[in-house]
Amino acid sequence: QVPLVESGGGLVQAGESLRLACAASGWSFGLFGMGWFRQVPGKERQFLASISARSSNKYYADSVKGRFTISRDRSKNTVYLQMSSLKPGDTAVYYCASALGTYRPPQVMSPADCDYWGQGTQVTVSS
Repeated sequence: QVPLVESGGGLVQAGESLRLACAASGWSFGLFGMGWFRQVPGKERQFLASISARSSNKYYADSVKGRFTISRDRSKNTVYLQMSSLKPGDTAVYYCASALGTYRPPQVMSPADCDYWGQGTQVTVSS
């Protein structure tokens, strides 16, 4: 059973918006920080945004600050990534991850700070 399941990816044109969702499957991540990453072939997984367990702390990579917004709905056990003003350079597979208890927001979350991952959802932005 995949612990996290992303959805909401797709093909959009530059300037449009998408909202990704990440739902926990079979467990609750209400006590954990969560993060979003993306990866393109041949490159390392890139941190995008993180959110603390109670949503009081959020942190964004400079590349998406002002365009992407992370949020979470504890009642739905889901974390979201609202993406606006999308660019072709945002094309990637997007992943969500839950943070280990050692991660202390707000700061950059590295893959080493995470334990559970989703399978990824493809986002393609055409020019």
